Amino acid sequence: MRYQLLAICVCLCQINILFAQKPLYFKTEKTIKSGAEQIDEYQYFLEENRVAVVANQTSMVGEEHLVDFLLANDVNVVKVFAPEHGFRGKADAGASIKDSRDQKTGLKITSLYGKNKKPSYDHLADVDVVVFDIQDVGVRFYTYISTMHYVMQSCAEMDKKMIVLDRPNPNGFYVDGPVLDLKFQSFIGMHEVPLVHGMTIGEYAQMVNGEGWLGEGLKCDLTVIPCLNYDHYDYYKLPIKPSPNLPNMESIFLYPSLGFFEGTVVSVGRGTDFPFQVVGHPDLKGMEFEFTPEPNEGARYPKLQGKSCKGYDLRQYGNDSAPFEKKINLTWIIETYNQLKNAKTPFFLENNFLNKLAGTDLLMKQIKEGKSESEIRESWQNQLNEFKPIRKKYLLYEDFE
Repeated sequence: MRYQLLAICVCLCQINILFAQKPLYFKTEKTIKSGAEQIDEYQYFLEENRVAVVANQTSMVGEEHLVDFLLANDVNVVKVFAPEHGFRGKADAGASIKDSRDQKTGLKITSLYGKNKKPSYDHLADVDVVVFDIQDVGVRFYTYISTMHYVMQSCAEMDKKMIVLDRPNPNGFYVDGPVLDLKFQSFIGMHEVPLVHGMTIGEYAQMVNGEGWLGEGLKCDLTVIPCLNYDHYDYYKLPIKPSPNLPNMESIFLYPSLGFFEGTVVSVGRGTDFPFQVVGHPDLKGMEFEFTPEPNEGARYPKLQGKSCKGYDLRQYGNDSAPFEKKINLTWIIETYNQLKNAKTPFFLENNFLNKLAGTDLLMKQIKEGKSESEIRESWQNQLNEFKPIRKKYLLYEDFE
């Protein structure tokens, strides 16, 4: 009896330790000051200059949009550039964004997504300084870092000053995933970095500049305004969703793992109230959870529209486990491939989009060959170890390693 009681006590202690690890301490906009909030640190660069702003719905200073904030502080903002999803952040992923005007200020908004991903000479001819302020999520195939690359390149080519107002990275507490093979370079992957790079957008800009990734010996006249009270140990809760299909922290934590499914026939919940928090397909067996994608804001034509999809509900996992694992989880894509590999419709899209997402064709080959998750992860390690010292050179904040 005494030994049984001891065993129960040990078990209860283990449970208490487990649950003690679960609550996340989120730093918020109240404890962290973004670069944009520190106007005294960058107003000097803007005085008596013509300023263009690269911004979207996340470019807020408290309750005020950065554009309005700068105008209220007598900054001569002459135009706005908008990334994927548009200036207000409501467009579908991949949807072409058209040029327009901001109804509130009358400023011209030039799209940097669609036909025009890079500012032209005409776009910057009447500009002296470009201010970049967009919330990133720290994943290579999220296109805001690609937009930043092209803006930096244009500024370097045309001798324009560029200021990046830094913001925390909600996935900035780990580094993981395959490193991009330049054979698969595209707008959803431009640089030889892991899928999860563990850098803020300001740190990333310094790396692009410092490693010569702008090409042809170009260097951007770059100033980064760092955040205050942030470091890479932090879990940062975004005050505004960064795009229509990343509505909450669960989706942001799961995004690196579930993004691979965009290269398959499987749905990740676009067209539901919980995108990037579920995985499903009509032909998956033995699953109790079901959802049906239907058109909504940010998903006008969702994959598997109107079809009942069976699969995984990962919402609780995204809250309770994903942040603590600090790694990309391949379990779901391996398991769904094994269930659907003999279906009439090929599991991987015929355009091999997964290779662009992964930045390599090795992941698809490994899944088809039946490699285990640990074997796949092991194949990333050498390149991850080569990347980490490069990353270290450009960090602005205390690191988790």
